[in-house]
Amino acid sequence: MTLQALIFDFDGLILDTETPEAAVWQAIFREHGHELPMDEWAGIIGSYGDSLYDAAAHLAQLTRLEAASLRARHRRETDALIHANPILPGVTDLLDEAARRGLGLAVASSSPHAWVDSHLSRLELDSRFDAVLCSDDVAPGRAKPHPDLFLLAADRLEVPKAAAVVFEDSFNGVRAARSAGIFVVAVPNPLTIRFGTDGANLTVNSLAEVSLDKLEELLFAEH
Repeated sequence: MTLQALIFDFDGLILDTETPEAAVWQAIFREHGHELPMDEWAGIIGSYGDSLYDAAAHLAQLTRLEAASLRARHRRETDALIHANPILPGVTDLLDEAARRGLGLAVASSSPHAWVDSHLSRLELDSRFDAVLCSDDVAPGRAKPHPDLFLLAADRLEVPKAAAVVFEDSFNGVRAARSAGIFVVAVPNPLTIRFGTDGANLTVNSLAEVSLDKLEELLFAEH
C-alpha cells in the first residue's frame, strides 16, 4: 500500500503540553501535603472528557481550598510553561518531507478547537495541515480512545485508512488508531512513556527518527 497521508495527534506529539499539565498539579498537590494520583491522571491523557478525574475537585476535597481557584492557578502556571516549550523534535522536518511528497496532512486531537487552533496558529503550523479535527468535530464522548477522530481525518483527506499513518504519544491515542484500523507510530513523551503505548505498530523515541521510506515499507508489509 502506498503511503498517502499522515495524521498527527497534537498534545504531547507536536507540542508537549502534557508534561507541564501534570507537573504543575504535582507541585500544587505537594504544596498542600498530598500527591497527585498518577494512575487516575493517566486516564485523561490523550482523551478529552472520557475520564471523570478532576484534579482541582480532588484537591479541594482534601483541603479547604476552592476548586475554581486551584483550577485558575493551574491554568496560569501551566500555560506559562507550555508557551515556553518549542515544537517537538522532528515535527517540522517531517511536515516538510511529507509536503514534498504530496502527502495529505491532518491533526486529530481529543482537545477542543479553541485549544488546538490557537496553539497551531501561535506556532505558525496551522497552514501546514489540510485538516484539523478536534473533539468538537465528533459526537460527545466519542473522542479518543474511540476511533472517530482518525476515521474522520482519513475521510477529510480522502484517503483509504490503509494508506494513512497516525502518530500518537499516548495509550488512549494508540488504542483509538488501532480501533480505527490505521497503522500507528507511538512517540511517547517523558510523561506518557510512564504508562506505555502497547499496541502500536512501531515505537520511536522522537519524530526525528521517522523515515517515510521505512513507513511505506511497513505499510506495504501490513497490507
